[in-house]
Amino acid sequence: MSRILRGVLAAVLLTAACLALPLGTVSLWGRFQLADQERYVDTMAPLAENPAVRTAVSDAVARAVNEEVDTGSLQDAVDSYVHQAVRSFSTTEAYRNAWDAANRAAHKAVLQALRGEEGGEVTIELAPLVRQLKAQLEADGVPFADNIPVRENRVTVLRADDLAQVRALTDFLEAVGVWLPLASLVLAAGGIALAPRRAVAVAGTGLGIALGAAAVQIMTGIGRRMTLGELPPDVPRDAVGAVYDALTSSLRTADWWLLGFGLLLALGAAGYGYRAARRSRARDAEGTGGGREP
Repeated sequence: MSRILRGVLAAVLLTAACLALPLGTVSLWGRFQLADQERYVDTMAPLAENPAVRTAVSDAVARAVNEEVDTGSLQDAVDSYVHQAVRSFSTTEAYRNAWDAANRAAHKAVLQALRGEEGGEVTIELAPLVRQLKAQLEADGVPFADNIPVRENRVTVLRADDLAQVRALTDFLEAVGVWLPLASLVLAAGGIALAPRRAVAVAGTGLGIALGAAAVQIMTGIGRRMTLGELPPDVPRDAVGAVYDALTSSLRTADWWLLGFGLLLALGAAGYGYRAARRSRARDAEGTGGGREP
C-alpha cells in the first residue's frame, strides 16, 4: 500500500473515531443515566432541596389555595403563611419520599411512551403528592389547608408533537449503546496503525477528541437555552433549569474529562514527535560528520 493511500485511509478512520467518541459519550449517558430508573431518581433526589424547586412548589400550592378560598384583605398574609408552611414541609423526609415517588412515576411513564407504540402526550399524575402535602399542612394547623383541592392534576412532560422525535433518538441511543465508544477505539487504533507518521496521527486524534467534546458541551448549553426559551410564561425557569442541569451533570462531567484527555493526548504526542525528530536530526548530523573524516 502506498504512503499516500495509507495517509488517506488513516485520516478517514481517525476522523470517524473523533466523531464517534463524543457521540458514544452521549449514547452511554442516555443508556445508563436517563434509561435507568434508579439512577434517574437518585439524580433528581437532591432537587427536592433546591431553592428554585422549593419555591416553585410553594407557589403552586399557594395558587391552589387562592383558587379555592377568597380571604379578602388577609390574602397576602395567608399567602405568606402558606409559602412558609410548604417550604418547611419541603425539608421533611415525607416530602423527599413523595418527591422520589413522583419522579419514579414520571420516569416510568416516559419510558413506557418511548418504548411503546401508543401516541398522545405523556402526563404525570400529581394528586398523590398533593394529598400527602395537604395532610401534613392540616396536621400543622395551616389555615385553609383543608380547602386545598386533591383532584386529578396531570402535568404534561412530553407533548405528542415531540414524542416521535424523542422516540427516534431514544431508539438510536439504545441501539448503539456501548458499541459506538468501542467502535471509536477500534477506528482510532486502525487509523494510527496505518498512519505514515504515527506521532502526528495520535496528536491529531487527541485534538479531534477535544474538539468533539467541546462541541458536545456547546450543544448541551444550546439545548438548555432552547428548553428554557420554549417554556410557557407561567412555568418557573429557574426550577426547570435546575432539572436540566441535574440531568446533564454526568454528561458534562464525562465530557470535560474527555476534553482534557484529548488535549493531554495531543500535547504528549506532539512532544514525543518533537523529541523523536530532534534525535533523528542528531543522528543524521553525526552520520554526515563521520563521512567527512579521512
